[in-house]
Amino acid sequence: MADGAEHIRATVDQVTAAGNQAFKDATDKSLAALNEINEHSKKNVEAIVASATAATKGAEALGAQVMAYAKSTVEAQSTAAKSLTGARSVQEVVELQTSFAKTAMESYIAQVNSASEIVSAAVKDAMKPLNERATALVEAVQSKR
Repeated sequence: MADGAEHIRATVDQVTAAGNQAFKDATDKSLAALNEINEHSKKNVEAIVASATAATKGAEALGAQVMAYAKSTVEAQSTAAKSLTGARSVQEVVELQTSFAKTAMESYIAQVNSASEIVSAAVKDAMKPLNERATALVEAVQSKR
C-alpha cells in the first residue's frame, strides 16, 4: 500500500507542478501582452500629440501668412488710392486701375497657391505620426499570426 500512496502522491505532485507551471506561463504571457499593449498605447498617444503639434504649427504658419497678406493688401490699396487721386485724366485713372487690378489678382493667386502648399504640408506632417502608428499596428498584428 505504501507504494500505491507514494505513486499517487508523486502523480499529484507532478500534476500540481504542471498546473503551477502552466499558470505561471499563462500569467507571464498575459503580462507580456499587457506590457506590449501599454507600449503601443503610449506610442499612440505620442503620435497623436505629434500630429496635433504639426497641425498647430501649420495653422500658425497659415495664420501668419494670411495676416501678412492682409497687411500688404491694405498697403497696396492705399497706394493705389493715392495714385488714383493724383491722376490727371480719365485714361490715366483707367490705366492705374487696370494695373492695380492685375497686380491684385496676381498677388491673390500667389497667396492661394502659397496657402495651399502650407495646408498640404501641414496635413502631411500631421498625418505622418498617425500613419506610422497604423503601420506599426498592422505589422504587430501580422507578426502574431
